[in-house]
Amino acid sequence: MSLTQRFPEGPAVDVDALVDELRAEPEGGRLKVGDPRVVEFLTKFARKLLAPATARRFPELASLGFFLRKGEIAKALSKLDIDDGSYRFPRGLVFHVPPANVDTIFVYSWALSALAGNHNVVRVSSRSAGAAETVLEALNAALSDVDPATAKAITATQRMVTYDRSDAISGALSKAADLRVIWGGDASVNALRKYPLAAHARDLTFPDRSSFAIASVQGWQNASEAERMAAAEGFYNDSYWFDQAACSSPRAIFWVGDADAADRAGEEFRHLLAGVLATKQHVTEPAMAVQKRVSAYGAAVDGVVTKISFDGNDLATLELTEAAALPREWLGAGTFGHASVKTLADLVPIVVRKDQTVGQFGFSQSELVEFASALAGRGVDRIVPFGSALTFSAIWDGYDLLAEFSRLVTVQA
Repeated sequence: MSLTQRFPEGPAVDVDALVDELRAEPEGGRLKVGDPRVVEFLTKFARKLLAPATARRFPELASLGFFLRKGEIAKALSKLDIDDGSYRFPRGLVFHVPPANVDTIFVYSWALSALAGNHNVVRVSSRSAGAAETVLEALNAALSDVDPATAKAITATQRMVTYDRSDAISGALSKAADLRVIWGGDASVNALRKYPLAAHARDLTFPDRSSFAIASVQGWQNASEAERMAAAEGFYNDSYWFDQAACSSPRAIFWVGDADAADRAGEEFRHLLAGVLATKQHVTEPAMAVQKRVSAYGAAVDGVVTKISFDGNDLATLELTEAAALPREWLGAGTFGHASVKTLADLVPIVVRKDQTVGQFGFSQSELVEFASALAGRGVDRIVPFGSALTFSAIWDGYDLLAEFSRLVTVQA
């Protein structure tokens, strides 16, 4: 029952030995919420990610680097301040199981848990590559940039490991955990839940989610040429960074307003998006191109699509029979449902709990608040501008993660 240690790099370790090491108190004392040692390490790590060569190669890592800057960390920690006789402490040992299809999500989860003072073990998929490997290299390199005492504390309390499917290992890590964090969809959640937790422990789950986009026809008409181009570029970032497989990537776009004007706006938007794809020299793999056409024609056979438009292999637009035909399954990178509605209120009945992120363009704050209020919790956890769908936040899927990763102790004299 041995695991490969990816961070900090080290020899293969037995799962029971790993648990014993992580349960031990580190030299220099137990970690605290907002522990300076963790803050120092994360800020050094962030600088590695923001290095120009790394940021150019993996733009998503630049976003992660900004998220972990010292100022951003301080801002996140400040929101935990309380003044009611309650004090915040770490939960203990946290076991993270992230998905393989979004290479960097495990870092956000782990970093916030570490900021909350927890000892952490993260299972990194053996299928992870590219950005994930760069992250692991940067983490190991950052150990050399921090104070030796900080390096010892991080090495003793934070581990990222890889292992093949193993009931024994997953069971042992689950049993040892005070909190288990499961990303990656319904199947992953259900598979991990077969391993029992300690009676006091619990799961924090991120099951299958889907997202869509909304654009105001009037907002588009009032937008400048530069604003329209920025919207297309933002939508590209939201959709293509992870081949549209991220839970927060839109799978459809709804134009809100006059139907005839919506058709014209949608056509112009599609033209601009195709231009962005050409400028960025986006390449769709042959297998992905085939997947998109199979999915598109399948939707037509199912009677939920009235028209299909392909802009090369990179962009497929499916005209939906009605807004309720919103596709929630992944149809292939660059495949988007398209429909128009008169008002945002028309979208309220089609929203379900599975819906996570709504990317928006051209709406006012009051319009969006009214939409969120009308939804009344039936679905949608975040409404963000085009270009921000993949921007991670300490509040995700409706959870305040730093609060979830810590616990409160009340003290009265």
